[in-house]
Amino acid sequence: MRERMVAVLSGFFGGLALLLAAIGLYGVTSYAASRRRREIAVRMALGAEAPGVVRMVVASALGLTALGLLAGAALSLWGSRFVGSLLWGLEPRDVPTLAVAAATLAGTCLLASWLPARRAASVDPALVLRES
Repeated sequence: MRERMVAVLSGFFGGLALLLAAIGLYGVTSYAASRRRREIAVRMALGAEAPGVVRMVVASALGLTALGLLAGAALSLWGSRFVGSLLWGLEPRDVPTLAVAAATLAGTCLLASWLPARRAASVDPALVLRES
């Protein structure tokens, strides 16, 4: 019973951490897109299309996420030797589990950065450039 309670609590806090990461990534991506508003307007005035702008904003968020995944994977592999005795039914360096975690984080990044990217792509270049 005790192990089950620890597993449920670990799952809950893992989900909460994922939610906080998504909210933080959304905020950072939204802020970065708003800071690049003039640049995006110039790009669109010169002929960039909305899907290209969305790809640009999402790619910058995915770059940050990739750096975090690399650092997290390295720390996970290093720390796995300390928690190996606490794991039940898993190897300390279980590659499929790490791959699922990385894919979940990458999917969360895509969802969290899509809305600010879509908002950045819907900018009217004439209005933004007139504001300055």
